[in-house]
Amino acid sequence: MAARKRDYYEVLGVERGANPDEIKKAYRKLARQHHPDVNKAADAEARFKELNEAYEVLSDEKKRSAYDRFGHAATDSTFGGGAGGFTGFGSGGLGDIFEEFFGFGGRTANRRTPRRGADLRFDMSIAFEEAAFGLEREIEVARAEACSRCKGRGAEPGTTPLKCSTCNGTGEVRRVQQSLLGSFVNVTTCPACRGEGETISIPCSQCRGNRRVRVARKLSVKVPPGVDSGTQIRLTNEGELGEFGGPPGNLYVVLDVKPHVYFRRREDDVVLEVQVNVAQAALGDEIKIPTLDGEEQIAILAGTQTGRVVSIKGKGIPHLRRPGRGDQLVVVQVSTPTNLTPEQRELFGKLAKTLGKEVIPQNEKGFLDKLRDLFTV
Repeated sequence: MAARKRDYYEVLGVERGANPDEIKKAYRKLARQHHPDVNKAADAEARFKELNEAYEVLSDEKKRSAYDRFGHAATDSTFGGGAGGFTGFGSGGLGDIFEEFFGFGGRTANRRTPRRGADLRFDMSIAFEEAAFGLEREIEVARAEACSRCKGRGAEPGTTPLKCSTCNGTGEVRRVQQSLLGSFVNVTTCPACRGEGETISIPCSQCRGNRRVRVARKLSVKVPPGVDSGTQIRLTNEGELGEFGGPPGNLYVVLDVKPHVYFRRREDDVVLEVQVNVAQAALGDEIKIPTLDGEEQIAILAGTQTGRVVSIKGKGIPHLRRPGRGDQLVVVQVSTPTNLTPEQRELFGKLAKTLGKEVIPQNEKGFLDKLRDLFTV
């Protein structure tokens, strides 16, 4: 009659609700005690195997869930767990544990796995109007590309790279080391070929064996209408060359919009300040103002005060991701004359007599508060 398997939680000496760190800590402690190279007891090998089997199941979320529901039946072939449940160091979990103990393990990643190239950044300054209506501009970017002379092989044309004799072309050096738990293989990058698996006897005269060179390329950048400072435009696959056949990175063009001499931007609205004299403000007038589309005529209503805002629909910045445009907001400021002619002084004197000298306190927001509200985004 076959011996009954012990409960895996009992084997590791943990509660059924133990978290992964507690399970890992318990296994590490017991594995050191019961490894056959350390423990010379007759049942040490069987005990160590039992520990490994328990840890592999309880350290895997799916296997642990199945074990909690079905017990040891979850490790039978019916449930896809295999006859013994334990599949060795290469199955995940245990190899990582031993690598954590001693700094090495039985597995390693392929050193020549294709790797994506690095992304590049290009800062581009544009005018206010260009940000509003978009543009297409040619830029020049220096980036790493495969050497045209050696086709990216690194060796002078007519010669070929040689398989590295140190690592036999694998790019890795394996050394057997002894520990309390027996022999382990330490895998490191080959120092002779730096993980390339090849050595170059006659380097390419153009790239000097580096396989790549810096090349200045001219690229066309399309800037859509409505961009602002900080907007990024991605040019896919225009970054640095990838390694080992990996795809190139991307180029990101980061925009900086120059200030305009007259206009200010508030989201997608354009703000313009204009000055009118006291006669225009008092009597009203028609004035011409600049917009992004050319001159526009607006009405200054009689009795206009400093801070009045006149809105011109659809004369602002085009929306970046939807149809339409913002507005142009014209902020009117009433200019008080400082250098009057004798005739003007006489006229203002007559006007002053009709207006009186009464001072009326204001309980509304002052002019500075209104401007602050207007320019607050």
